[in-house]
Amino acid sequence: MKEPLLRLVEVDKEYPASAGPEPLRVLQQINLELAPSDTVSIVGPSGCGKSTLLNLMGTLDQPTRGNVRLEGEDLAGLDEVRLASVRNRSLGFVFQSHHLLPQCTVLENVLVPTLAGRGTANRAEAPDRARRLLDKVGLGGRTGHRPGQLSGGERQRVAVVRALINQPRLLLADEPTGALDRGSAEALGELLVQLNQDEGVALVVVTHALDLARRMHRTFELRDGKLQPSGEK
Repeated sequence: MKEPLLRLVEVDKEYPASAGPEPLRVLQQINLELAPSDTVSIVGPSGCGKSTLLNLMGTLDQPTRGNVRLEGEDLAGLDEVRLASVRNRSLGFVFQSHHLLPQCTVLENVLVPTLAGRGTANRAEAPDRARRLLDKVGLGGRTGHRPGQLSGGERQRVAVVRALINQPRLLLADEPTGALDRGSAEALGELLVQLNQDEGVALVVVTHALDLARRMHRTFELRDGKLQPSGEK
């Protein structure tokens, strides 16, 4: 059987309690498999651990117990240099805030991830790929603009292109439409689905927006630390 792109097995996450001896258990026995080009949404009440779960998938945090495997590789015990390489090679991140550099142009912002850990050939090809992606998201004419000259929806589209520039296998999006108006949020949801199809990148979206969640192949609800299927297209 082919190895899933991402596999979480019996994953727990605990943090030291602010008061008392018992730790705060945020995630309990999380099991999830994600195939290449799959799309998954994770919903649940505020503070239930959705972002924590996304951070575990993205190697930004480590589980207390359990196993996280990406492309068949056990991520437990990898040092920070190796984890950074995994993030740069295989993962793309989109957050609620775009985190664009205000002093840099759109094209320069998109190319930032290519500056670390990439070969000379890949780096040489990156500007052409960036322009193609920016054309695809309707920003081909804005490459020389700075973030302050763009709308909120345009800035988030730039953030999506930046996340895709290194051709990741998995895109992780944490409330990507949370700061957008309804029209911009709908447009970004359509864009993510289209890029999943065009680029073949798997997608995990943490969201409060049910319209966006329903666009994914599968939806899970995180409640009381446990992940349960919420629906399937």
